[in-house]
Amino acid sequence: MSALKITKKHHKHLNNPFPSAPLSLPLIQGKLVFNSQTVPSPQRFDIGKDFELSWNTSNGGSLSISHRSQPRRAIWSTVPGQAFVSAAVAQTRVEESRGSFVVEDICVDLVCHHQTIQDIRVISHDSPSGFSGLDLEPDSPGTQFPIVLVTGWVFNTERRKKRFLKSGSPKFEGKGSSACAKYWVLFEQKCSHQIGFKVKLGQPNFEFPTKAATYKGFRTRLLGRFQKPRLRWSWSFTRPRGFVLLPSEAQQFKEFNRVCLTYSSEEKERFYGFGEQFSYMDFKGKRVPIFVQEQGIGRGDQPITFAANLVSYRAGGDWSTTYAPSPFYMTSKMKSLYLEGYDYCVFDLTQHDKVQIKIHGNSVEGRILHGNSPTELIECFTETIGRPPKLPDWIISGAVVGMQGGTKSVRRIWNELKSYNAPVSAFWLQDWVGHRETLVGSQLWWNWEVDSTRYMGWQQLIKDLSAQHIKVMTYCNPCLAPCHEKPNRKRNLFEEAKKLDILVKDKQGEPYMVPNTAFDVGMLDLTHPDTGNWFKQILQEMVDDGVRGWMADFGEGLPVDATLYSGEDPISAHNKYPELWAQINREFVEEWKANRVGKEKEDPQEALVFFMRAGFRDSPKWGMLFWEGDQMVSWQIHDGIKSAVVGLLSSGISGYAFNHSDIGGYCAVNLPFIKYRRSEELLLRWMELNAFTTVFRTHEGNKPSCNSQFYSNERTLAHFARFAKVYIAWKFYRIQLVEEATHRGLPVCRHLFLHYPNDEHVHNLSYQQFLIGTEILVVPVLDKGMNNVKAYFPTGNDCWQHVWTGKQFTEEGFETIVEAQIGYPAVFVKTGSVVGETFLKNLRDLKIL
Repeated sequence: MSALKITKKHHKHLNNPFPSAPLSLPLIQGKLVFNSQTVPSPQRFDIGKDFELSWNTSNGGSLSISHRSQPRRAIWSTVPGQAFVSAAVAQTRVEESRGSFVVEDICVDLVCHHQTIQDIRVISHDSPSGFSGLDLEPDSPGTQFPIVLVTGWVFNTERRKKRFLKSGSPKFEGKGSSACAKYWVLFEQKCSHQIGFKVKLGQPNFEFPTKAATYKGFRTRLLGRFQKPRLRWSWSFTRPRGFVLLPSEAQQFKEFNRVCLTYSSEEKERFYGFGEQFSYMDFKGKRVPIFVQEQGIGRGDQPITFAANLVSYRAGGDWSTTYAPSPFYMTSKMKSLYLEGYDYCVFDLTQHDKVQIKIHGNSVEGRILHGNSPTELIECFTETIGRPPKLPDWIISGAVVGMQGGTKSVRRIWNELKSYNAPVSAFWLQDWVGHRETLVGSQLWWNWEVDSTRYMGWQQLIKDLSAQHIKVMTYCNPCLAPCHEKPNRKRNLFEEAKKLDILVKDKQGEPYMVPNTAFDVGMLDLTHPDTGNWFKQILQEMVDDGVRGWMADFGEGLPVDATLYSGEDPISAHNKYPELWAQINREFVEEWKANRVGKEKEDPQEALVFFMRAGFRDSPKWGMLFWEGDQMVSWQIHDGIKSAVVGLLSSGISGYAFNHSDIGGYCAVNLPFIKYRRSEELLLRWMELNAFTTVFRTHEGNKPSCNSQFYSNERTLAHFARFAKVYIAWKFYRIQLVEEATHRGLPVCRHLFLHYPNDEHVHNLSYQQFLIGTEILVVPVLDKGMNNVKAYFPTGNDCWQHVWTGKQFTEEGFETIVEAQIGYPAVFVKTGSVVGETFLKNLRDLKIL
């Protein structure tokens, strides 16, 4: 990305508690003009064997794409008379502070907002070079002909002043120039339900029109004579007639660094997806940035966002900040699109009749999906990006107990859980490496070897737990802290990585020390060919001790001014980094499995699993299991228990089939005037919620002493045991859903939109309720002091039975108040379904019902 300014804000002690919204390139709107001689109407062009592109000159001209099975339903179309490709040159500023990033446009040097269509061509399999000057080299052996190529120019027709952005509104200063540039848009069939598209821009020509080249003259004369393009993405460029080059400005801007793709939307169309989003399900009317980063502390909930922003620059985040975004969406009109690559981009959905995607680069690639239902679209999407592997049976067979404190603490809590007959699958021991105290709570040493002082008799503990079929899980991340002060240290992994030259570097070629709370860490350069093998050796040592799972934390904080071994643009590499991090962990799991011999190789109880929070579009392919990061221990919307439900459902639409949150949340605050402490009621309700997610896992939080814990008293222990058994009661169905996810990409926990897309009321739901597969409906209590909930039963010829009372709800499109005392959340099963009957039987057998 050119014209880039990076501002570090790591060490400011006092900051603006109400930071302004990032400056952004305004919506670009321009006219579409065309040559009626070369693109007469109406015309239809085949794209592969299953799709067709239609060109229509009505109302100024438009394109639309449809599937041959439904030729009258457009899955993508442009706005009549309006440009669908535009370009700009803008200056970018990235502000960074401890994993939080703001990408903004601070100055717009050039905008080409109008567009011409010079030609629409069909490239056949028999003669890919059948047009003079056109040389086609297919991208892959799977290219399906015919391919459609649209060519023309983007331009402006008057001298414009340089545009500086201020508080979201343009301010004009200085002088600019007229300009134009050639563009190419390529459509090709990728499979029976996907269209691939590419948009490429030529170099900008900075020119001004002669007397003969008025706007009208531009339309008539410029469209008259163009040379044929060469389809190799290394494009020739010829200036149109009627323009004179301005050498000084042509030298100033060698290429565009913004591409905008604009196309039509309906006013009441709902947009879902965009990865793991925590505040909203429907994004119509919003601008959605796609950039991996810390989710923030509060994300708009007050007063904690105010406090977080004050002490650390933009640490509070906002509704759009997330660990795992994805440039993918589907709509209520069964339209879906995603971008390939890793460039920063923004989906602008603020207009009622259009979508505009702004990409920081000079080209864009993506895919348009065809499907008749939300589940078909998820299947289509995950078929390409990848689907998760089947989870080991043990991780979904009981509670995963998050503990800290050492061997004695683990054994004490284990004994208490046994007295309550709580089904336990694993102990997850985050502090196995030891910890240090900071202002934000206990922080790990980040040097991945067991703390033999804290966990005396480590191997015996693992052996004893294993004898009861309980696994031990630990923690790691791609960051290493200097640990010369750590007691009982056997190895200094930071120094090892530094010596091997596998740490991310700064501009001076030294290890980039990234601030993290009270200390700095070096990050592994995951693009270096030696990094993977070195880190896998560390994982091997951990597994050799008997560990069978781990949290693969972080992955969202690669600095955007780092220097990588691969030489990649660090801003694009930033979004790719969490995928590389997942890939290394997954490769180790698969290699370990392949190296097992004899009977052990087939033993599912010895399988490995890891879970992570950072991700991007293709992370479902590499990650095995995800969790939602660090929610506040609160009831609030943007960063509390409600956001955990939204994150669960939005990520499920985006391909993250297996996801869950920390029971009770993570982030507690214990300042003199601002306190967020996990209450017992919140903990109990979060247990009830997470008993209906893929994994039932606790976390003590960043400040354990401030939080109510599952082991705090008899009530919390009894409630924990009760809902661990509820979790067990639908294990049979969870196994089915896990299997389905590996083959179809469908999530375990689902927004009702996935199965009731024609029910308008369903589109208004966010965190209020969700489905487990298709057979269980969960309406969790997410507000303090509430003992009832409002449940909605969608249209669709389904009847529902209340789990605890057996009451039948047969009316469709019906909303009612349902009692939900603590211990008896509002849960329903489909009447007469095998899954429902089995679930109820299991509850009775476990003496829960």
